[in-house]
Amino acid sequence: MAIYNAPKPWQGRNDGDDANVQRWHQAIELINLDQPINQPISQSTKIAFIGFCSDEGVLRNQGRVGAKDGPVAIRKACSSFPVHFEKLELFDAGDVVCDDGDLEAAQSLLGEKIQQLISRKYTPIVLGGGHEVAYGNFNGIKQKLSAKSNFGVINIDAHFDLRQVDEKVGVTSGTGFWQMASHCKENKIGYHYLAIGIQDCSNTKLLFDTARNIGALYIKAEEFTNDQLEHILDLLNHVLEESDTVQLSIDMDAFTAANAPGVSAPAFNGMPPNSMFRRLLRHIVFSGKVASIDIAELNPLYDVDNRTARLAASFVFDMVQALERG
Repeated sequence: MAIYNAPKPWQGRNDGDDANVQRWHQAIELINLDQPINQPISQSTKIAFIGFCSDEGVLRNQGRVGAKDGPVAIRKACSSFPVHFEKLELFDAGDVVCDDGDLEAAQSLLGEKIQQLISRKYTPIVLGGGHEVAYGNFNGIKQKLSAKSNFGVINIDAHFDLRQVDEKVGVTSGTGFWQMASHCKENKIGYHYLAIGIQDCSNTKLLFDTARNIGALYIKAEEFTNDQLEHILDLLNHVLEESDTVQLSIDMDAFTAANAPGVSAPAFNGMPPNSMFRRLLRHIVFSGKVASIDIAELNPLYDVDNRTARLAASFVFDMVQALERG
């Protein structure tokens, strides 16, 4: 069965207790989601980290396992960040653990915890784990959706992850966005899917056909260049404008192997995590429509000098700053 573990205190560099030298580990508060949330609903921005310790979906999808340890690595890389926010509160809400191969139960439990956080006006940032985290995250977000509403998902990824569920294998790290599309179709919810970082060598013709059949938009990694910025913004803004609620999913295999060597399913090459990407990331968050965020496929077993963990953490830092200013 899936397990929920309460959060543990963060640790990191300590330069003192004065407000102007504090680090994230000194500012973060812990909330146990097995108990009633006592924090009042306030006007301040509240962000809650929750881990999804699973790579069962990666195993089923024939990837290399190890991403279950991603949440620990990302937290460690974030812990000594300096506190630059004033109107924002950070929380850690513990971990959902898939320890017995029952991925479907783990995704369901994660959804319950995400729904708890969203209902209390927290913005969850889910630390994966394999990319099966995306559908677990959606399980919590979908409680906000109703017939004729519009759901948008922006997937930063080398892969479409639009595989149909195989009855023998079950759901995997590669089925999440197909599952979302199926749920939305069955419940008459508009589905707006944009994938950024897609690579020809990492997706079959069937996956490209599936993307076209569901009306997905995509930007290939080779197209992620400055001269295509206007086009990229047009697609991003289209999804943001058409959607009432947005999920942002970041798969670390979307980026160049030199910057992100520690991933579950390495692709040939990827996008540079440069200032252009970071501006677009903040642009998404500034929309005010992002209900929840997940980061997937950090595999510490294959990381080099913690590059991938530090890169994932830097994205978290950027998004936290953007959420406060948004």
